Amino acid sequence: MKKMDSTGNRIEILYEDEWLCVIEKPAGMLSCPYPGSRAKTAQDALEQIMRRRGTLSPSRKPLVVHRLDRATSGVMMFALNEKAEKAIMDGWHKIVTERLYHAVAENPRDPSKILPDSGLIDDALAFNAHNVGYVPKNGNSASEEKIRTVAARTRFRVVERGKTHTLFELSLDTGKKNQIRAHLAARGYPLAGDESHRARTDPFGRLALHARTLEFVHPFTGKTLSFQIPEPKEWLEFVKNGGLPKKSAKTAKTEQKNPQRRITAKERAHADFIALGKKRNA
Repeated sequence: MKKMDSTGNRIEILYEDEWLCVIEKPAGMLSCPYPGSRAKTAQDALEQIMRRRGTLSPSRKPLVVHRLDRATSGVMMFALNEKAEKAIMDGWHKIVTERLYHAVAENPRDPSKILPDSGLIDDALAFNAHNVGYVPKNGNSASEEKIRTVAARTRFRVVERGKTHTLFELSLDTGKKNQIRAHLAARGYPLAGDESHRARTDPFGRLALHARTLEFVHPFTGKTLSFQIPEPKEWLEFVKNGGLPKKSAKTAKTEQKNPQRRITAKERAHADFIALGKKRNA
């Protein structure tokens, strides 16, 4: 299945005032530019919208205050002037009261590694040469001792357990790059579609990670604002169906009208005889 990208996808503005803007970012779109990349970003898309509206100016433009990974969809916020940028970034941990993600992860191959219904993962993170976060394995070798790590804390709750996958709700005590992906993968739960952490399945053609909820106290009005965009419905259906896509009502009805007939031993023998004859004449 082809990976989802940002082609044809647009951001959706959920809220905007003189200080900040909250958007929904699609999967496959960068949050903001980085050196050497020409890909369209959420920041670019918001600038284009503001330019068309005539509200973009040197003193009023989208400024990054937090990021979502390119492969992650969901709710994110931009400051719209330098004063707001400083207030949001300096007070992020006091301002933001709730930040929730939903993710579909593959179940561990080892049943002894099954996580409880809720808990905390606080493994330290390291980053490889490609800046992908991971949890170093325990060991005492000289090379492992030189690995620099940063503290990271992820809280999790199981929303639905399935035969092959689990739907998690996650919140971050720390906001490190790739934190959710690295923490769950280290516990035997790589996210579906996460090639960087050796996922075996890719049922949605994208990384199954979505920033679902962002709640914060407005740094200038003092009002509490809450934004929630649910993940795709098929994620829960997929987990409940044991790793199989849900059949449409039309498909189920067709199968009921035309059930597969069991092949008899005589029919099977006749089919084998025909196949053998074709092979001899080839």
